[in-house]
Amino acid sequence: MTRSVYVTGIDRGDGRQVVELGVMELLTRQVDRVGVFRPLVHDGPDRLFDLLRTRYRLTQDPSTVYGMDYHEAAALQAEQGTEELLSRLVDRFHAVARDYEVVLVLGTDFAATQLPDELALNARLANEFGASVIPVVGGKGQSAESVRAETRNAFRAYDGLGCDVLAVVVNRVAAADREVIAERLTARLPVPCYVLPDEPALAAPTVAQITHALGATVVLGDDAGLARDALDFVFGGAMLPNFLAALTPGCLVVTPGDRADLVVGALAAHSAGTPPIAGVLLTLDERPSDAVLTLAARLAPGTPVISVPGNSFPTAAELFALEGKLNAATPRKAETALGLFERHVDTADLLGRISVAPSGRVTPMMFEHELLEQARADRRRVVLPEGSEERVLRAADVLLRRDVCDLTLLGDVEVIRKKAADLGVDLKATQLIDPQTSELRDAFAEKYAQLRAHKGVTVELAYDVVSDVNYFGTLMVQEGLADGMVSGSVHSTAATIRPAFEIIKTKPDASIVSSVFFMCLADKVLVYGDCAVNPDPNAEQLADIAVQSAATAARFGVEPRIAMLSYSTGTSGSGADVDKVREATKLVREAHPELRIEGPIQYDAAVEPSVAATKLPDSEVAGQATVLIFPDLNTGNNTYKAVQRSAGAVAVGPVLQGLRKPVNDLSRGALVSDIVNTVAITAIQSQVPAPAQELPA
Repeated sequence: MTRSVYVTGIDRGDGRQVVELGVMELLTRQVDRVGVFRPLVHDGPDRLFDLLRTRYRLTQDPSTVYGMDYHEAAALQAEQGTEELLSRLVDRFHAVARDYEVVLVLGTDFAATQLPDELALNARLANEFGASVIPVVGGKGQSAESVRAETRNAFRAYDGLGCDVLAVVVNRVAAADREVIAERLTARLPVPCYVLPDEPALAAPTVAQITHALGATVVLGDDAGLARDALDFVFGGAMLPNFLAALTPGCLVVTPGDRADLVVGALAAHSAGTPPIAGVLLTLDERPSDAVLTLAARLAPGTPVISVPGNSFPTAAELFALEGKLNAATPRKAETALGLFERHVDTADLLGRISVAPSGRVTPMMFEHELLEQARADRRRVVLPEGSEERVLRAADVLLRRDVCDLTLLGDVEVIRKKAADLGVDLKATQLIDPQTSELRDAFAEKYAQLRAHKGVTVELAYDVVSDVNYFGTLMVQEGLADGMVSGSVHSTAATIRPAFEIIKTKPDASIVSSVFFMCLADKVLVYGDCAVNPDPNAEQLADIAVQSAATAARFGVEPRIAMLSYSTGTSGSGADVDKVREATKLVREAHPELRIEGPIQYDAAVEPSVAATKLPDSEVAGQATVLIFPDLNTGNNTYKAVQRSAGAVAVGPVLQGLRKPVNDLSRGALVSDIVNTVAITAIQSQVPAPAQELPA
């Protein structure tokens, strides 16, 4: 029977979308096929389903998501009774459940639904669907005692109506009350109670949402600027010095369009990062001159300036009535929501209570979810030397919102702050260091000179070398000021990893540094090595790469079954290239008899059971290999790229292995998601490994 989870509430305004998004994240981490069902829906677009469909790449036909609209339901209930309404909704739910391993049910929203006793209707639907229930209680603007009473009543209501209540979530409480509420409810309820504080960034509308709601015209700005959250509103009317003092981080400046001094002053403050603003809203249908707008565009490129015809007072009334919404156009709000959910919900416990059997498949999304979860479980600090690069800043934004790890960004601090302000990235929780001016530079120069004295490096020369961001970041890792480093989005591989070779060096049990890619196929993850570092390894080096790759695979939940690849399988071929692979296989077997390994073997025999049954019928690796070791860089690099492009695989890496401490290289074409994944991998590599028996198979 399909497992289903029913997220519901007791009244409107509970911010339930945060919980629905968080539960969806948990479910997609566990299984491949997750369906969505909303029994009743209002006319118009369903913003949350659009977000779920975009974010989780759902292929579900939207027409199957909904039971019926509220008007149809109210009329049906009035004419034919509740039982007929329930019967039709149950039939439509089961039509979805047949096709999915688990279904997330989005309960009614208690907003002008014209349905009597809506709570009881949700409880009855959950029971008829065979779904477990997670009630959500809104706590915004309520006292701690009121929230506690309402939460206990919500549990009693659903429990009393026969529901299987998994947990209760209290959302949007005052941050100062969160711990007290959580403590007292934990003692009073027989199920877990998770308490989430109110998060201003979630309620804040984006500049794009304000533009749409007010029918404003975009005068200046780009999509990134319009995606910024308007965390506050500052109304311009004072003289410039007083006005500048009133600016707050993330505010939207509202001023008559003829106050060019305030427009230029606000954008100049943004450019200096004191403070970064969301944008400027011009009223009275007035705009500054072309010369002023040209100056404004140069002061703060991308920062939105929008214009409305009304005056400031009615505009203010409309602004204060707006509230931000989660939707497909606000991916950063989704990251904030997930970070909030994961910080305050025991996700492992909740997933255990949902008790969804893990899927036998491992999709790219499931693998990426697991990376973030593993990194978050034992928080580490990763240094990013390319601190002013846009993709790095956007990745830092995701990592911070998801609470994955601590970050240090290197570079000119003012340049980083300005670029972050232009992108709307909040770096409050991030350490920023300029190697040129850092107080660490002298100590690092002494350290580097000691390490490279045999090469004739003096302290004076070292002083110049360590000002390079990659050398500085590597020394931070070596000295324990960071746990790992990720670079390479604008630097060459040599510039990224040479400092690691000189400073961190290889592990005692590794003869060389090598690399792997995690190749996320549609239903499984394979490990490819070495596709990035060693051009033509000899037999001993190839054996070392195999052993290191097996350890990396196990570290990330891939059970290692090693295939030593060649153009020949078994004893069918000979020659120097085949002999090298055969010798490497022998060396691994002798040194590590516990590892399952086969070689030489051709790629098709390694991964395809039907071919393996013909060529190596008695092998415990053939046909089910998970770690594929290529004989040289030419073969490995071309193969991973061919599989990535032709099979639509997600290639995560390269992941360096063999160093004493983790340093990883990015492709110069790396996407933001690639950087996020690589930082998570680096954080995990720096964690103390779990005992082998605790690693997931």
